[in-house]
Amino acid sequence: MRFFIDTANLNEIREINNLGILDGVTTNPSLMAKEGITGKNNIFAHYKAICDIVDGGEVSAEVLSTDYAGMIREGEELAEIHEGIVVKVPMTKDGIRAIHYFTNKDIRTNCTLVFSAMQALVAAKAGASFVSPFVGRLDDISTDGLDLIESINEIFLNYDYDTEILAASIRHPMHILKCAEIGAHVVTAPAKVFLDLLNHPLTDIGLKKFVEDGQKLKLH
Repeated sequence: MRFFIDTANLNEIREINNLGILDGVTTNPSLMAKEGITGKNNIFAHYKAICDIVDGGEVSAEVLSTDYAGMIREGEELAEIHEGIVVKVPMTKDGIRAIHYFTNKDIRTNCTLVFSAMQALVAAKAGASFVSPFVGRLDDISTDGLDLIESINEIFLNYDYDTEILAASIRHPMHILKCAEIGAHVVTAPAKVFLDLLNHPLTDIGLKKFVEDGQKLKLH
């Protein structure tokens, strides 16, 4: 399983990247706005900075247009920023058309806002590099988001699609564990969720005991 961090905060990206476990980054307009990044030149420079941090990793950069022509124009511009850029396109009729276009141009894509297995299937047939089902948002409306991951994985295995499942809207470590068990190729989560993966109370208790006993050895 690959780990992507869902943020536009450069310090958070560096923190998780320094652990040696980061494979990529996902962003969206809300995350960019949260960091106060505005204006085309500043946004593009920020994407370039992210790509430089996760050298060799994949960075999803989302188009802002909702019409086909706008998506194509923005997607081609985003793809020129860095070879690591993956153009993030919404699951809409024009979005699927754009994914098909980008696929023919060898531009990698991430189909976002996927909430059903049928949407994922359509995106895969259009050639999407990734589909991003939103696990947590489905949980919020009393629907099991993990069931969707499992269903998509079964379909993709049935027909040997190259499209990868990028589980998004990850809220806690158990989401990551379950996604790993049912075959998601990638999870994207906030920095806090990845840091929470490191924690266990028995680890803390055990380390405290080792440190106390180590002091009795008088090695220093």
